[in-house]
Amino acid sequence: MTLTSPHLGSSDAWTDARLLYALEEVVEKELNRHLKVVKDWMPHEYVPWSDGRNFPGFFEDGEAWDPQQSKVTDIGRIALVVNLLTEDNLPSYHHEIATLFGRDGAWGTWVHRWTAEEGRHGIVMRDYLLASRAVDPDKLEQFRMAHMSEGFESDNRHSMLHSVAYVAFQELATRISHRNTGHQSGDPVCDRMLARIATDENLHMVFYRNLLGAAFELAPDLTMQAVRDVVVNFRMPGHGMPGFERAAAQMAIGEIYNLRIHHDDVLQPVLRFLKVLEIDGLGPEGLKAQEELGLYMDGLDSEASKFDEKLAARKARLLAREAR
Repeated sequence: MTLTSPHLGSSDAWTDARLLYALEEVVEKELNRHLKVVKDWMPHEYVPWSDGRNFPGFFEDGEAWDPQQSKVTDIGRIALVVNLLTEDNLPSYHHEIATLFGRDGAWGTWVHRWTAEEGRHGIVMRDYLLASRAVDPDKLEQFRMAHMSEGFESDNRHSMLHSVAYVAFQELATRISHRNTGHQSGDPVCDRMLARIATDENLHMVFYRNLLGAAFELAPDLTMQAVRDVVVNFRMPGHGMPGFERAAAQMAIGEIYNLRIHHDDVLQPVLRFLKVLEIDGLGPEGLKAQEELGLYMDGLDSEASKFDEKLAARKARLLAREAR
């Protein structure tokens, strides 16, 4: 397909302000679509309150936390903490997108609606973790304080297009992480809760993905460069939390989120839906970015295959050890 700018002939003429204005109608359309399909839900309905009991502190009958008190698996516990701490930085995320997208018109309405919906995720996850005693509450709070005290600054805060491209992939990555955590948690209650959160994340991804598609129609060269930059330099928003690297490695081995999942279930679906690597009519910079994006995806696929082989070998060793 051939995409050309219907408004401005040169990519240099596109500023963030002009793009925000040009995309306002698309945001309004996507916002209205979102509000028609999204379903409100009550976080408290997903929490096993009857499992809860007092922790030590002000209550004389408080019972100290012990990992054996919960059905949740070790890898589920690790991933749940990572996922919750990621959600906890919502104030910083809101500040980022409110600064970039503004607080007026359809953009502002979406910013506040998105924030309200995301707020439910942290509420229900923390309530579940405490009621079910899935994690050490003291360590969880210490991690939260450390993580939120650092705040969050997006790698893409310099550009509205880069930010839209990032969240199109990141919302899907978060959805996949939540769903796989639920599957690996060992607790049907946890799985059901995270499935509900993942439904929200998927709708958020669709909003940003469609917005990214509209940006390709307006400014294909700039949007292609933004997508290239975001894909090549992608980092999850929780990368700054305490112990993230070790937790990410454990989640990779536990098949909650790894290179293969990132390539097959996050990057490829968005790129394929928007036919990013098939867009023609690009200028020199856009074409260069498209070629570099294709090469990167090929290289990532190769790296993912190497990881798959190492993971399969590890599983084989563990099975052999158990058979002795």
